[in-house]
Amino acid sequence: MKHTFVICAYKESPYLENCITSLKMQKIPSQIIMMTSTPNAYIELIAKKHDIPLYVREGASDIVLDWNYGYNKVLTPYLTIAHQDDVYLPDYTEHALKALEGSKKPLIFFSDYGEIRGEKVVVKNRLLAIKRIMLLPLRCKAFFSNRFVRRRILSLGSPICCPSVAYAKENLPEEVFRQGFRSNEDWEAWEALSRLEGDFIYDKQILMHHRIHEDSETSAIIQDNKRSDEDMEMYSKFWPKPIAKLLVKLYASGQKSNELK
Repeated sequence: MKHTFVICAYKESPYLENCITSLKMQKIPSQIIMMTSTPNAYIELIAKKHDIPLYVREGASDIVLDWNYGYNKVLTPYLTIAHQDDVYLPDYTEHALKALEGSKKPLIFFSDYGEIRGEKVVVKNRLLAIKRIMLLPLRCKAFFSNRFVRRRILSLGSPICCPSVAYAKENLPEEVFRQGFRSNEDWEAWEALSRLEGDFIYDKQILMHHRIHEDSETSAIIQDNKRSDEDMEMYSKFWPKPIAKLLVKLYASGQKSNELK
């Protein structure tokens, strides 16, 4: 196998088994491993039930340390860090592998996505529409390797759905994510990777569903305003501070899309 799903399990998510089932139903099978920094009987039981290797990271739970830890446990050329609450459609691995193998120097693959809100799958709303508009240039394969284009896209926010991303390990650093971020660790990673030579491969098809719920880390961060501080730091990588401040205010309104109505 050339691809691995790394499930990052945290506490006792009621959606964990749904995620695992979706990974096992892929048309092209992948290796599946699980890691956690919050070991408990629930996670151990599910890992054993599904015969999935479980790795435990010692120390305090930290999303960046967890993702880097899981990332470095993978031995295959490609991997996806699967979020425990999300669901991957059966075509995900097939599309990812075809795209990655067809690139001379792939960096990351990512796809369009839908949201799970309660028991309903949502594929159209304001936030999703904005992200699709931002990614329009990457519908053209000629721009996959264009550093200017992808940095202009990222200068307005992060339209890349983190759990949809598949990584080409041989072309990437050993640690993709940098400590210090709680919410924008993925945006910060894409900004750093956007400077590298290689392809950002975008698939316009919806290949996974990302769950939005009140207990998510993103929702908690929005509530304590940490998100705005991190947004300012990210926008300042691309723009002078006055423009960055304006963009933070505009971007803040979009955060409400992460809240359940």
